[in-house]
Amino acid sequence: MAIRHGEFERIISVLDDADADGPLTAREILDLLEEHDEDFGSAHRVATVLGRRAQTGDVEVIEDQPYRYRVD
Repeated sequence: MAIRHGEFERIISVLDDADADGPLTAREILDLLEEHDEDFGSAHRVATVLGRRAQTGDVEVIEDQPYRYRVD
């Protein structure tokens, strides 16, 4: 499944609006997205978007259990 244009930007926007601080799990990010009426469908989708952006250095993946994501 291809990443739809703007998904990363939607995540960033909600994290900024929520004043989220520190690394968050994909589930925590999904909960914030849902609170802001953004439909992502699953934590797996959030993790996929953030994991791909980690390849370009836009996201830090902290490989704990569960993984956490830091977006600066």
